[in-house]
Amino acid sequence: MSDESESTQSGLPQSPKFLEARESLPPELQPIYDEIVTDYSWCTTKSYGRGYVAYAVLAEMVRLGWHPTSSQRAKNR
Repeated sequence: MSDESESTQSGLPQSPKFLEARESLPPELQPIYDEIVTDYSWCTTKSYGRGYVAYAVLAEMVRLGWHPTSSQRAKNR
């Protein structure tokens, strides 16, 4: 299985790259990271047919302050 397709029942990947990037974040940022990974993977699958995710890049974005706006969260749920 590829890194992008290994997942648990939660739908989150469990690849070494995913786990390494997630564990590099403080616990309070991990749910935000999980959300961006899920959304990014869905978008790349829709657009390109494959859910490629650069986990380290997304972790860095979260570390730098990326987060969904409350209106995005409400709209997507």
